Amino acid sequence: MRRTRRAALAATAVLALALTAGASPAQADRPGPYDVHPALWSHLVAMYDFDHPAPGDVALEQDQGRSGTEIALVNGGADMRVPDQAYKGSGNALQTGQVNPQVAGNDDWKAGTWSSSGVSTLHAFSGAEGATVMGWFKRDMDGPALNSTTANPTDRFNAIGLAGVLTGDSDGHAVRALLELIDVNGELRLVALGRRLDGGSSQTFAASEDWRTILPKGEWVHLAATYDFTTGTMALYRNGEPVDGFYTVAGDPWKVAGPGPHVTTATDPRGIKIGGSFPQNTLERNPCDCRMDGLMFLDSVIPASDVAKQYRYMAR
Repeated sequence: MRRTRRAALAATAVLALALTAGASPAQADRPGPYDVHPALWSHLVAMYDFDHPAPGDVALEQDQGRSGTEIALVNGGADMRVPDQAYKGSGNALQTGQVNPQVAGNDDWKAGTWSSSGVSTLHAFSGAEGATVMGWFKRDMDGPALNSTTANPTDRFNAIGLAGVLTGDSDGHAVRALLELIDVNGELRLVALGRRLDGGSSQTFAASEDWRTILPKGEWVHLAATYDFTTGTMALYRNGEPVDGFYTVAGDPWKVAGPGPHVTTATDPRGIKIGGSFPQNTLERNPCDCRMDGLMFLDSVIPASDVAKQYRYMAR
């Protein structure tokens, strides 16, 4: 009897082991994506590693976060997934960039999603107390691209778009939380740009250090930005370490001085933009000749210790 019971238990154990081995890491014992540190799982709204094309449409990328927000690889489709490892365990990266600066067309490679009625799967950013945007970036440009929307052949855009969440009334450009490189008093700087209220003023936290030092050409760098809408503060991080910086707008642009609670407007964001503005592909602005990977959008201000954990976790 004992021998029979032991045999049954052994068979059950073997079956369980086989089922676990056949499951993906997330299915087996991980409630969050493999590339994301467990400390961030509960706040991860959307995450894109560009290794998961949507079934039936390779020009769409599946969300590895909880929201299920698919994004489009605009104009380049599947060709925008390129084999380049930003971190150990990664596969493809996203290639974005300007295609024809001499033509006022809509052919730049960028990514994202947009809806005039708001993207309901991004509801976590409606009435939000905070947000975090982070990911890996590798630039291949020496400054903002030529402005394809003006007649002046030497005119350039004033910014390089990285990644961000749009406002609830955005035309495809205005954002709640954005990482980008933008002209600040005549100098290009890495910034976190945020807007608490739809139609309201934005605030910018700009890195003091030279942008070319922060983001060397041809080198993968992990960047993160946090947005605390309750206090009106932001922070930047590079490879898990805080970046010194300064606010560019005096006063109280987010209007947090009065009675609270201070949260974002209670509207669903109109989408996500990556590598430039207007993910609905109606206009070109601030293209980024860049590669990106492991892009994450979180509905909380991730503490500095957890930003460092995420960087070390991916760079291990």
